Amino acid sequence: MVSHFCFKSSVLWAVVTVVGLLVAGCGADTRPPVRTGAEVLSANDFAALQGERVGLIVNHTARVDTAHLIDRVARAPGVELAAIFAPEHGLRGTAGAGEAVDSGRDPRTGTPIYSLYGDTRRPTKEMLSGLDALVFDVQDVGARFYTYITTMGLAMQAAAEADVRFVVLDRPNPLGGAYTSGFVLEDEHESFVGRYPLPIAHGLTVGELAQLIKGESLLPGLDSLSLSVVELDGWDRAMQWPDTKRNWTAPSPNLPTWETALVYPGMAFFEAVDVNEGRGTAQPFLQIGFPWPADDVQAVVDTLRGRSLPGIAVDTTQYTPEPRTGAPNPRYEGRFLHGLRVRITDRTAVRPVELGIHALHAAHQRAQARGDTSFIQRPTHLDRLAGTDRLRQLIRQGASPSTIINAWHGAVDQFRAQRNPYLLY
Repeated sequence: MVSHFCFKSSVLWAVVTVVGLLVAGCGADTRPPVRTGAEVLSANDFAALQGERVGLIVNHTARVDTAHLIDRVARAPGVELAAIFAPEHGLRGTAGAGEAVDSGRDPRTGTPIYSLYGDTRRPTKEMLSGLDALVFDVQDVGARFYTYITTMGLAMQAAAEADVRFVVLDRPNPLGGAYTSGFVLEDEHESFVGRYPLPIAHGLTVGELAQLIKGESLLPGLDSLSLSVVELDGWDRAMQWPDTKRNWTAPSPNLPTWETALVYPGMAFFEAVDVNEGRGTAQPFLQIGFPWPADDVQAVVDTLRGRSLPGIAVDTTQYTPEPRTGAPNPRYEGRFLHGLRVRITDRTAVRPVELGIHALHAAHQRAQARGDTSFIQRPTHLDRLAGTDRLRQLIRQGASPSTIINAWHGAVDQFRAQRNPYLLY
């Protein structure tokens, strides 16, 4: 729908055309921002939770307009807020990767807060005692190894065991719902950073994923689970985050911008090798710092430029990692590093997992030329991120990026067929 008229005749045509181009453009998209499941639930006066004692699995991203979902539920007539559960990075989203999260009590409502990233990573029967519903509202980023979706699945199991119904308040997948790529997780590489047989970029919302986890028995014990999803309003699968018209709230400290989240599914491979992956700077994953001379880094950049990767440009950069919120001890802290920086030139063309494969391949090639035989510093972590040891083996064997990428196509096609019955949009 257009907010102004498009005149096709008379002398006013030129004036209207100019004004339209400057203000909105004839035929401009005037759709309102996508509404989250939490906003839909709130607009319906929390009718789906009436008469229930409720637990919320939330962090700082669980906002409804200008208020937090915790406060909205606490004030909702006929709903009793009985417990709050905090995933990795904590209720405020400031704890670093892998840093334990403490339990406590919400100062505004007096509600107990239980950590799901400390002594236990799933709600206990005691924590769920007396609850009627457990509600999940956490912004995901669309990457299999982002731990919020593992927390969701474990909480689903706990809810099933305690006969508590599970409600997912859906949120957009920032990468959109069309892009799926990367190795599908193999059973022997399951971990907290990869729990389900999904590609690295799965192309699902958390609501769709919850339905897939239950419907395909990706975790045991879910047959009896009462699961419901409060759907998004106005979202479709072609939408990347900017298309939702929603402001970006960093879901964890090292994804401060949507652009960092866009490249994360591939550039996260650099967590496993002997570099700084951009933590300790304002652009994690968009820049990678090497403990190498400038000429060696330039060779990596030149290699990537020569491959004409879609949607991005690659530049050289220099930086010194310093402690920051969420990165208290970044690798190569305080050391001046030469590095590469990824610039987004066409977000719709970027294929982040493929980008990560090309960048890792080019860096590994240069490490070999330097005689560095221990460049893959954390092989087990690389296998967990990839979901397989095939990436590590192929990289070490000198396989081309296209060979590596082609290795997952069949499994991704099978996954896309498997997920179809659970798509909501």
